[in-house]
Amino acid sequence: MGDKANAHPGAAGRAMAADHPASVRNVVLVGPSGSGKTTLVEALALTAGAVNRAGRVEDGGTVSDYDEIEHRQQRSVQLSLVPLEWNGIKVNVLDTPGYADFVGELRAGLRAADAALFVVSASDGVDGATRMVWEECAAVGMPRAIVVTHLEAARAGFEEMTRICAQAFGGDDPDAVLPLYLPLRGPAGPDGHAPVTGLIGLLSQTLFDYASGTRAESPPDADRLPLIEEARNRLIEGIIAESEDESLMDRYVGGEPLDVKTLIDDLERAVARGIFFPVLAAAPAAPGARQGLGTVELLELITRGFPTPLEREAPRVTTVGGEPRELKRCDPGGPLVAEVVKTSSDPYVGRVSLVRVFSGTLRPDDTVHVSGHGLADRGHEDHDVDERVGALSAPFGKQQRVLSHCIAGDLAAVAKLSRAETGDTLSAKDDPLLMRPWEMPDPLLPMAIRAHSKADEDKLSQGLSRLVAEDPTMRLEQNQNTHQVVLWCLGEAHADVALERLRTRYGVQVDVVPHKVSLRETFADRSAGRGRHVKQSGGHGQYAICEIEVEPLPNGSGVEFVDKVVGGAVPRQFIPSVEKGVRAQAAKGVAAGYPLVDVRVTLRDGKAHSVDSSDAAFQTAGALALREAAGDTRIHLLEPVAEVTVLVGDDYVGAVMSDLSGRRGRVLGTEQTAGARTLVRAEVPEIEIGRYAVDLRSLSHGTARFQRAYARHEPMPPQVAEKIREQEGDG
Repeated sequence: MGDKANAHPGAAGRAMAADHPASVRNVVLVGPSGSGKTTLVEALALTAGAVNRAGRVEDGGTVSDYDEIEHRQQRSVQLSLVPLEWNGIKVNVLDTPGYADFVGELRAGLRAADAALFVVSASDGVDGATRMVWEECAAVGMPRAIVVTHLEAARAGFEEMTRICAQAFGGDDPDAVLPLYLPLRGPAGPDGHAPVTGLIGLLSQTLFDYASGTRAESPPDADRLPLIEEARNRLIEGIIAESEDESLMDRYVGGEPLDVKTLIDDLERAVARGIFFPVLAAAPAAPGARQGLGTVELLELITRGFPTPLEREAPRVTTVGGEPRELKRCDPGGPLVAEVVKTSSDPYVGRVSLVRVFSGTLRPDDTVHVSGHGLADRGHEDHDVDERVGALSAPFGKQQRVLSHCIAGDLAAVAKLSRAETGDTLSAKDDPLLMRPWEMPDPLLPMAIRAHSKADEDKLSQGLSRLVAEDPTMRLEQNQNTHQVVLWCLGEAHADVALERLRTRYGVQVDVVPHKVSLRETFADRSAGRGRHVKQSGGHGQYAICEIEVEPLPNGSGVEFVDKVVGGAVPRQFIPSVEKGVRAQAAKGVAAGYPLVDVRVTLRDGKAHSVDSSDAAFQTAGALALREAAGDTRIHLLEPVAEVTVLVGDDYVGAVMSDLSGRRGRVLGTEQTAGARTLVRAEVPEIEIGRYAVDLRSLSHGTARFQRAYARHEPMPPQVAEKIREQEGDG
């Protein structure tokens, strides 16, 4: 694998439509921001002939900077697809954002791919978030490899980075994470740093020299062979340990020479099965060079070692009614089942959907059924509708290269699906099917917004609906209690991008306002009140008097109304009017303007007039009575309390528990989980965790996750309640 390369780069500007799933490889790049993922994509595109020189994209005489593509990707922080061709194989490279706020795009990339390349910087190491994604891939058995970048940094060390990766990713079997090549360094410069100019293949013992700008093969000098012997023996033993041929180990221990082709074949099978994880090195091409260091080896690994879509289990699908359906594995002739993994808006062609086809073949002008994905709780519409497919294309930067079809196992950009959203299923209109969507991270950072002007107010609703259609990790809430429009995001960068998209794509300017939690009020003690509404002004008057008692009830009781009038003091037809007035006033609040809850209101007595009493008069009297009762007792301000669970590495448990306590939280207990992690359970006032998504990420260096769920409302401490009242008064 990769020790012998027979490259036939694809022609720039030509879109390759795969005709069989065996000729497709789908690989997703994973790594933190700054690890060099997009630069690596550029180097692979150069080596594969998709661009004609470093930093440029050329198609039909139109030249644009590839750097501009990278900058656009950083601005849009979205999943991006770059299709390449290598040795007759179509390679769909999915570049994912490296920021934690855009983990939804990362999950979409994992869903669309069949293997993952983990990109790590030799100068930065492996962060906790990358380890967590590795574990996610391990849980589903996704094949993985590791690419070490930034070897040009003075302090970079490939060998040390390989050791760190083995510790971080190897788990109980660090010998499953081993390098296939060792870097060859040239003469040291004035700073003492020796640049990497080539690679030595450990299995073939071949030297690949990139110093001239083109990969040149030669046997290594005899004095180099002892330097690679230890690494070569470790690699051979690692391959044999994962081999399905149990006789190999006996032959190797017995001193029998093993055929290199046999070892490479076993290596490729182990990689495809997701049990062996090779480490490679890569660096961008030098100015004027035609190949980046390690890019040929990487493309060989992808095309020969990574699995085809045929090796992926068929997705679980049901009919729209929920009945299970069995699918053949990646059958281009089977029923159509495709999934929208990304939705974006183009100012010229409208909505564009990036689609992975799992079964059947998708063609332009087909009429397909779009099945909704069940995210109505996030402001996304559930729908089942037929739509006509527009043009199919293979995106590359700003260009869209037309495709004639898209078979099972391949990806394509689809135009004019106006109703389809990320996570939706596309299927035949006469056989509608539904795929279960991938797990979406729950947005936990609230951002309250309001239109900047009247003109923006008219466009806000449509802009927000389009925004959440593109991003299933964003939740739109119209809070009926606080009367705020709230966008729930994954972090500050996610929120900033949402505001920028509203402004630039949809022409909507909004203002961010302080987010309010849904506070409530209740009576601290029993109280009584009298409501008197008597008016006479020449014509028909108004007359209603009622007397009530109010007593507090247990949490969650709401507002209970009891009629204990005797002797007809309040005529029967007006008792519902009193209740209506009481409930209307309770909804408005009696002290700080928050809804009144958990009280029993008992109507004891009253008076009526045979002519001037009316429904409206007794509604007003009921409201007045409740306000008077509130004025004669203490009113507690109730705040919502959330059940919070935090999954955090053992190293950060103490810091997390201390932080929760500082937020007036009550830690209920801890539970040890797999992977040296602890689940911390606590109850925390919601007003204290508005920014917890941001603070927890900083506290745990991006390694912790949390969930929250409403538990109940409970009395707020007096000093906190007083501060809230002062803020309301200032507002």
